Amino acid sequence: MATEVHVGRRMARKEDRPLVTGTGRFVADIRPVGTVDVAFGRSPVAHARIEAIGTEAATAMDGVVGVYTAPDIQGQVQPFTLFVDQEHTPPSLDQSIHPVIRPCDMDVLALTRVRYVGQPVVAIVAESRYLAEDAAELVDIDYEELPVLTDPEAAIAPGAPLLHEQVPGNVQASFDVDLGAVDAVFAEAEHTASFRFLVPRVAGSPIETRGVLAVHDPVQEELTVWSSTQTPYMVRTRIAEMLGLAEQQVRVIAPDVGGGFGPKVQVYPEEILVAHLSMRLGRPVCWIEDRNEHLVATGQSRDQVHTVEVAYRGDGTITGLRDRFLLDCGAFNPFSITCAYNTAAHLRGLYRVPAYRIRGECVLTNKTPNVPYRGAGRPEATFVMDRVVDVVARRLGLDPAEVIGRNLLTVAEMPCDRGMPYRDGAPIVYDCGDVPASFDRLLRQVGYAEHRSATREVQDGHVRRGIGFATYVEGTGKGPHEGARALLDSRGDIIVLAGCTPHGQSHETAFSQVAADALGVSPEQITFRAGDTALVPYGVGTFASRSAVTAGTAVAVAGGRLRQRILAVAGELLEAAPDDLEFQDSTVHVQGDVTSSVTLHQIAAAAAPGPAARLPAGMDHGMDESYYFVPPTVTFASGLMAAVVDVDTETGVIDVRKIVLVHDSGRLINPMVVEGQIHGGVAQGVGTALYERLVYDDTGQPLTTTFMDYLLPTSMEVPKVEQIHVETRSDRNPLGVKGVGEAGTISPPPAIVNAVVDALAPLSVEFSELPLTPEVVLDAVLAARSGRTGGQR
Repeated sequence: MATEVHVGRRMARKEDRPLVTGTGRFVADIRPVGTVDVAFGRSPVAHARIEAIGTEAATAMDGVVGVYTAPDIQGQVQPFTLFVDQEHTPPSLDQSIHPVIRPCDMDVLALTRVRYVGQPVVAIVAESRYLAEDAAELVDIDYEELPVLTDPEAAIAPGAPLLHEQVPGNVQASFDVDLGAVDAVFAEAEHTASFRFLVPRVAGSPIETRGVLAVHDPVQEELTVWSSTQTPYMVRTRIAEMLGLAEQQVRVIAPDVGGGFGPKVQVYPEEILVAHLSMRLGRPVCWIEDRNEHLVATGQSRDQVHTVEVAYRGDGTITGLRDRFLLDCGAFNPFSITCAYNTAAHLRGLYRVPAYRIRGECVLTNKTPNVPYRGAGRPEATFVMDRVVDVVARRLGLDPAEVIGRNLLTVAEMPCDRGMPYRDGAPIVYDCGDVPASFDRLLRQVGYAEHRSATREVQDGHVRRGIGFATYVEGTGKGPHEGARALLDSRGDIIVLAGCTPHGQSHETAFSQVAADALGVSPEQITFRAGDTALVPYGVGTFASRSAVTAGTAVAVAGGRLRQRILAVAGELLEAAPDDLEFQDSTVHVQGDVTSSVTLHQIAAAAAPGPAARLPAGMDHGMDESYYFVPPTVTFASGLMAAVVDVDTETGVIDVRKIVLVHDSGRLINPMVVEGQIHGGVAQGVGTALYERLVYDDTGQPLTTTFMDYLLPTSMEVPKVEQIHVETRSDRNPLGVKGVGEAGTISPPPAIVNAVVDALAPLSVEFSELPLTPEVVLDAVLAARSGRTGGQR
């Protein structure tokens, strides 16, 4: 970069004005003339054969444009191939973990069998959504119900019915990691302990649900799709493949997107169907998901059961860990081993753990498909590991902080090779900083020494205070690539275009700062655009804490190249060497002589083809630079968290008083944006710890289908978050940045649970499941006081 003036500076978000003044533009705000609406008839049962579908009454209803079932689209919509690219793993990963992955494709509309409540069976198009919903009620579907599996342990039991005939034992994918002399370590261990941990199924719950609008131009043979997606390029590819189009015939736009959090990474049947129906009907077609649909049909996440054994010494040093875990992937598994292997790769976290064996299995059940959600397997890993460390300390009668410190990786061990590959096949090598020093800062900031010496009672003897700790490490900035363009238009305006689309991450602000430093101008001079496949030929998307690393680097390099072109043309116009020139506002002038200057508009005109062109010898026309960054592997962000809680022993209510986080996400582009990302992540982590759980009954019926039943934290339940920034620059990208988007979500569950255990230390309770509701806490307190088994053991 030319200079580092704006990167690292707090700067107000450029994108806020339209959002806070109500002029943002979401999919539901876009309504071309003649638009018709779609409603989907979804399966009301979890597992059944489709015997017959009667659509006559719905088709005859006034205002209905068409009713479509799976046979109606056969031959026009190709099979759903979303799963193909998830079935392939790098050779080094194959050799290391020996994955077994069994494909199980999904119908766009269910043809002969439904496998979860909410699976789309019929698409109804009408002149309004109200009419389409009414018509959906008239569709008569005859189901022959089949045995239902809702428990992954029951699903893998001998004799369990198969959800997909080609998947024996209902294990869609599995792998094994084996590092160190695990069996010998356990045979020689001073102490061993066994645990069972459960992390529940949760929903992403963005404020804007999914939505898609498609408009087909039969003259130009072009299809334009607006989708509330995190991955417009992936949507483009799937639509083109499945509808028999070339990718250049499909344009996908992600306008303002009201949150994604992972579930909007997937390409869904609704996106394919809406695009197809627009082509079929010759009219704009729109579908906006309602909240009930979101809670049954949009991908869900987490849902892991771990059976863990730990070997440790009398001083709390952990010498080995064995784990077998099941990930309930629902009826289909669109992301294969992504979340499961993330769990395995991150479970040891910042702890040493020299001997490590883990087996992960993705098990099919009659639930909504499981997809990545903010953290994507890492919150589950952190919950397991940090609960293990805390329980080991308490069973030995040691201070948990002492045991944590004893097991943390030291600065002398960095960069630390963890002995296994990441999902991209490259070795996992932490590029973290001084972790023990960060832990010391955390202890001081949270006032841990004072807490240890003070009474735990804070109100009338029945409210007790506790402090709990957790750690995290996260591979961020994953590839395979991300692209950006930087150009000077004919008016002399600087425009930066990126392939990744924002949905709350402050791309416009952060990338304007990066581009400004690369070009040597101010962020206010940068116009940023993204979320449109017509802007940059190739892109991946915004997820997995990757945008700052991948797109940020692409913006920096493209901006730097544009700067060189601008200075080269300016030098030609001013008859000066480019190295002797500098930017000032919208001009370039000779250093020390502002009177010898040329405007960016004049530079753009001189670079355009035509008689007025004045270019250095050998330079092509135009002011448009592109760059695609292909990262060598991920960077590793990390952190340590403390939670301070008050527990009411008479009601079981937990009040999270404060969260303190010392985190390292490399070079900070905008500290204010980082803090906002972390604060939002903490809110979702608090939800996982205390409130959120998607519940199914034994017949596969979802019981938490509204926000009356599926609880979320409000602003009243989100605590104060104190953040300490540590900036260990990564050498894996020129900006030195690491990802931060998921950082706040990963550690709150174990930190909060450990804090509750600390508050109730005299009762010796243990907890192994989430969420930690008042009922669970109160039962543990009453059980401990009565002498019966309490907590979750």
